[in-house]
Amino acid sequence: MSRRLPAIVLLAIVGVGAIYFFLIRDTVVTPTLVPTNVAATIGEGEDAVAVTADGAIIRWWPLSEEPELPRLPLSEPPKGGRLGGPMLEQARVLGAAPDALRPYLAGSYYGESGVDVETTTGIELRFGEASQAALKWKAAAAVLADPEIEALDYVDLHAPTRPAYGGSGHTLPPAP
Repeated sequence: MSRRLPAIVLLAIVGVGAIYFFLIRDTVVTPTLVPTNVAATIGEGEDAVAVTADGAIIRWWPLSEEPELPRLPLSEPPKGGRLGGPMLEQARVLGAAPDALRPYLAGSYYGESGVDVETTTGIELRFGEASQAALKWKAAAAVLADPEIEALDYVDLHAPTRPAYGGSGHTLPPAP
């Protein structure tokens, strides 16, 4: 029996090696980095944290002193690490904003009609719900890029195929 034990151990090692070599070796896990869609910030200065479009709080995200991201109207992030309710709706709308418009977005708030986004020049973009946010952003960009419009106060995007706008109190953001 004592002579068979080393042979059994050797066969087991060879068997495990063969299983690894023929079955497992080619199955390699390759790490993939998925870019995070940072939509906004919460807080100011060193205490500011990033928020993704799906409402996740990212405390490790490096923010500059003056981030070019709009701010959500919270002084500190929620304790659970995720946004909910009206704040989540705002994050979804801000996360769908085209990259070309992001530098011109100051922040958002939840008004009587839903999510409102304010540009750096004071124009109010009224989104309502976060549904169809990408289509609403296209409509907002079209209105803001219209050469016949020189100034306005608001753009109502509740019906993105028929945006309404009015006022003349705020100038348009500069062309990107």
